[in-house]
Amino acid sequence: MTTYHIISLLVFLTAVFAYVNDRWIKWPPTIGIMIIALLFSILIAITGYLVPEISSKALVFIADINFEQVLMKIMLSFLLFAGSLHIDANRLRRQKWPVMVLATAGTFISTFLISIMAYYLFLLFNLQIPYICCLLFGALISPTDPISVMGILKQAGIPKTLELKIAGESLFNDGVGVVVFLTILEVAINGMDKFSLSGTAVLFLREAGGGLLFGTGLGYLAYFLIKSIDNYRVEVLITLTVVMGGYTLADELHLSAPLAIIMAGIIIGTKGKRSGMSAISWDYLGKFWDLTDEIFNAILFLLIGLQMLVIKINPIIMLIGGVMIIMVLFARYLSVSFPVLFLRLWIRFEKNAVLILTWGGLRGGISVALALSLPQAFHRDEFVLITYIIVVFSIIVQGLTIGKLAKKV
Repeated sequence: MTTYHIISLLVFLTAVFAYVNDRWIKWPPTIGIMIIALLFSILIAITGYLVPEISSKALVFIADINFEQVLMKIMLSFLLFAGSLHIDANRLRRQKWPVMVLATAGTFISTFLISIMAYYLFLLFNLQIPYICCLLFGALISPTDPISVMGILKQAGIPKTLELKIAGESLFNDGVGVVVFLTILEVAINGMDKFSLSGTAVLFLREAGGGLLFGTGLGYLAYFLIKSIDNYRVEVLITLTVVMGGYTLADELHLSAPLAIIMAGIIIGTKGKRSGMSAISWDYLGKFWDLTDEIFNAILFLLIGLQMLVIKINPIIMLIGGVMIIMVLFARYLSVSFPVLFLRLWIRFEKNAVLILTWGGLRGGISVALALSLPQAFHRDEFVLITYIIVVFSIIVQGLTIGKLAKKV
């Protein structure tokens, strides 16, 4: 099957599932599409027992899609830019300490807590999985997914200041989490005998800090170019160049491409809206990226639902995945509680902020993509299944109830 045929079929299925959800089910679009895709996958699996040819063709179709490459190398840049474009830098600056501490310290705390709990949970089931592999799992499952989070927050009715904290944290801890994962993966591949704390710290700072600086420069360059003209067609093209060219260049320079695109999006969105473009240009630019965000989000959640067809099912690992849901939520609670307890000494937090930050910390496609990128020798199949179970629970259960929880508390 050619790339064009795969894209055509994905867009067709996304449109059908989106219509069914909007016409009859009326859940949030991304959640509705993913649930229908899951049911569709189950139906194909059941039908496969009666008509094996149908199941085999579906498996070939899904296997042809490299989920990790599609999300991390293509879709992620568009989704992060679209999300960050509507983050006001001045409002974010007022929340800089909560966002910064939660995105960094919170991610590190969660990574280590989950890795320790996962290691001993595997031992409880007589599974000998090296701690470094559990550490990789902790790194890939700890970041809250901005794609999932920001899609749900639009309809959750959360106070704006708390919404900004959650959105800002999810955007930046995504970039931090990817850097942490890649750093640990490099250590795991090279071996502990070549491990150097100072070298690892330098690698992390180069990736994260370099990505932020590169994105800042890219954002201001795009802003000055946009400010010098008044043509929304060209301005949209400039932002597309930032997203596609900037992400690729950052990746080639071994800088954090997600963090670079987030910074560029925030700068263009804030400076461009206020002084860089006319109201008409901003309206066209905003609508273009909103529509791009909706389409890519819908396709991404369709892919998450369809991935069930190619994930290897193991009853013991599924049971471990179910237990890990509770452990991941517990780790999220602690990784939020400690920073908030510290920050409350001089920063005001909303009532029940810890509870909403915990339950609103959704996991999504990025965690699945990172799990799929694991080498087979690092127990890839086990961690992919566990990650998938946690992500599906997170998006469906937490995603559908966060709005109700926010109103209740």
